[in-house]
Amino acid sequence: MTRAVVFAYHNVGVRCLRVLLDQGVDIALVLTHEDSPTETIWYDSVAQVCADQRIPFITPDDANVAEVVARIRALAPDFLFSFYYRKMLGADMLSIPTRGALNVHGSLLPKYRGRVPVNWAVLHGERETGASLHYMEIKPDAGNLVAQTAVPILSDDTAFEVFQKVTVAAELTLARALPQLIAGTAPSVPLDLKAGSYYSGRKPEDGRIDWAQPAAAVYNLVRAVAPPYPGAFTDVGSTRFVVAKARVARAKARRGATRTCGAADVTHDGELGFVCGDGQLLVPLRLIVSGETLDTTASQLWLAANESLTQSMKQ
Repeated sequence: MTRAVVFAYHNVGVRCLRVLLDQGVDIALVLTHEDSPTETIWYDSVAQVCADQRIPFITPDDANVAEVVARIRALAPDFLFSFYYRKMLGADMLSIPTRGALNVHGSLLPKYRGRVPVNWAVLHGERETGASLHYMEIKPDAGNLVAQTAVPILSDDTAFEVFQKVTVAAELTLARALPQLIAGTAPSVPLDLKAGSYYSGRKPEDGRIDWAQPAAAVYNLVRAVAPPYPGAFTDVGSTRFVVAKARVARAKARRGATRTCGAADVTHDGELGFVCGDGQLLVPLRLIVSGETLDTTASQLWLAANESLTQSMKQ
């Protein structure tokens, strides 16, 4: 029987762990993370799957310390698998498995190597992404490609919605490739890293809206960080509000691009929105103000009532 040690977290971790169980892999140990009290937990629990299936698991702060490496080495796994585990694995760890250490990454490698690839893809207006299964090296997301599955990004998809597709793509990719890995017949194709890109993680502050940007760019930011992520936000006076859902107005603003970026304006067909750097308006469909969620009509009423405040916003 094929033996594996698994590093896993998040929905991708849960679904891919279940693929290994479904295909009869002996999971000797799972390493996962403690949930952070500062993070909104909207995803499934790897630890709960392990508890349900009676799989031993640990949650070390650092998986690369000598005692953890020694424990895994003693298990003599054929494979190591990393499924959305948040820490890099060191050389000593990667040298343990006799048949390879593999990772599932949420992009079509070599594009969007690094952190939060789904959010970056939506932010950049991509129309396609996916999941890739590849061998791990010390350099992140750089090892040979085994398989990948593409999914579409619709023009109104949020990062959350795309992540659900990528989770399915990850499951499909692993399920199709695993029999080949076990049989020793899986592809191993070098990545052309020059054809791709690497991105670091994002912080909540990165969701601050720059109204001097074109409306399409602001719209993509809204989609990329919409709840359950921290959200795209702007400050109006002393009030912070999150633009949780929006669209670009179909008609031009009545007063054109002469208004201050971020100020309220009305289009020729009566839509109320925020002026962006290219003179187009971003129409809010859902605002979160002081913790209260305002859907389309309420958002428009709030914006109209506070137009005098929004006119004072600066680029």
